[in-house]
Amino acid sequence: MRFGYRLADAMERLGPLCVGIDPHPELLEAWGLDDTPEGLVAFGETVVAAAHDTAAAVKPNIAFFERHGARGIAALEDVMSRAREQDLLTILDAKRGDIGSTMAGYADAFLRAGAPLECDALTLSPYLGFGALEPALALAQEHGKGVFVLALTSNPEGASVQHARSADGESVAGAMVREAAQRNAGVKPMGDVGLVVGATVGSAMSELGIDLDGLNGPILAPGVGAQGAEPTDVATTFGNASPLVLVNQSRGVLSAGPFAEKLRGAIQAAAGAAHDALRA
Repeated sequence: MRFGYRLADAMERLGPLCVGIDPHPELLEAWGLDDTPEGLVAFGETVVAAAHDTAAAVKPNIAFFERHGARGIAALEDVMSRAREQDLLTILDAKRGDIGSTMAGYADAFLRAGAPLECDALTLSPYLGFGALEPALALAQEHGKGVFVLALTSNPEGASVQHARSADGESVAGAMVREAAQRNAGVKPMGDVGLVVGATVGSAMSELGIDLDGLNGPILAPGVGAQGAEPTDVATTFGNASPLVLVNQSRGVLSAGPFAEKLRGAIQAAAGAAHDALRA
């Protein structure tokens, strides 16, 4: 079954919340866990247990696992495997982007069914050209996976690239939206090529003339919680495209750990707030 179909179903049943699995050293310490591969496993498995049947998806950030080398990657494999056992959708935040056989190698590592680091969807960086992502797009389609392409991120540095315009006046971010929409055309209930658009971008979309109404694919919106945006800000930012939005929260809910039941309550509350704001 396609990713877009599975995600739409999960968002309908559980609300539009994606929980980050971001084992920052400070957060591990607050949870009483050692900053070791074993600590990463305990952290990740607790989040998976709390998010099961309360969140639409989880999003491990590969950086916090990679810093522990081979044992950290093994810890990520364990966490991803546990999420699959719970039938919990995983979006791996790896932001991969390259050309040719290198891009194909990244795709094989994450989007191939049965791969050790298999995920349901992968974040991709298109800034070597959207077309360079084709090996990942093709493999994702073959295996029923999804991708989230960086389009309009909330970090201040992103504007120098994403807000730039071509000779015909189209912004770089707008081109990413157009390319994704073309690949999602006619797919129901939503396509498999999503975008990452920060919840804190404010008026940037209107200023750049970007219209997400025709995307027909999921929008992963980081920035709610610790980064300053509120669920109501998300509704204002995305307007008519709000039903496509999957709100990502990490520190805003993870601070409720380390006990799974308390964390589950925080996830349920965040999912409810996101649902009320975006489906009003």
